[in-house]
Amino acid sequence: MSIANVLIIEDEKLNADRLKRLLKEIKPSIQILDVLDNITDSISWFQGNESPDLVMMDIRLSDGISFEILESIKIDCPIIFTTAFDEYAVRAFKFNSIDYLLKPVEKKELENALIKLDSLKLQQTNQDPIQGLLDFIYPKDFRTRFLLPYKDGYKTILVEDIQYFYSEFKLTHAKLKCGTVEIVPQTLEELEQQLNPKVFFRANRQFIVHIDAIKRLHNHFNGKLKVEIKYSEDVEVLVSREKAQLLKNWLDY
Repeated sequence: MSIANVLIIEDEKLNADRLKRLLKEIKPSIQILDVLDNITDSISWFQGNESPDLVMMDIRLSDGISFEILESIKIDCPIIFTTAFDEYAVRAFKFNSIDYLLKPVEKKELENALIKLDSLKLQQTNQDPIQGLLDFIYPKDFRTRFLLPYKDGYKTILVEDIQYFYSEFKLTHAKLKCGTVEIVPQTLEELEQQLNPKVFFRANRQFIVHIDAIKRLHNHFNGKLKVEIKYSEDVEVLVSREKAQLLKNWLDY
């Protein structure tokens, strides 16, 4: 990985220490430039220092929302947002966001985000870096089909025929409207980038659901929602309390 130095903006010491430890485990040569815990100090830091290779930025800080930093000064380096809340995801990707990781950050997810950043840098040799970030985060066209191995050849599966995707035993499955299940090579994280967010919703770590597959929402324990899937009564899709309002807003848009 080509990332040499990282700035951490995080107001909870345990989370900051966790990020430092994970970054060092993934790449021991990474230098942690500083750990900042508020908006004011972060703005001052950027005004007095060269941009790092990467910023790990918590969204909710002790003195406000970290987007205030990005709205106050120009930051050209890529950002990985970390937060316990996912209602800021859409807004986060308006900035130079490479990824949006929910706390507690898992090592594999962080490692995948760093690999994504390295891959992006390789693609940017002859193009504007910020435009490259935007092209990577917002693909010009969303995926419409999958070409999958079948017998001695291949077959095509249309995205519009898929009810939902789910992860099981480290494989990604696509449940079709006709009732069959296909295995696709992409991870759910990759599919999030490739699928149209107007019709697909990441319900939790295991499921991405098509809007037309949702039959009904049920209130569940502790503010969670249970999604009832059409023709799949045996499938339980739970949405966290933090994500419940986001789902209701998405369905009502």
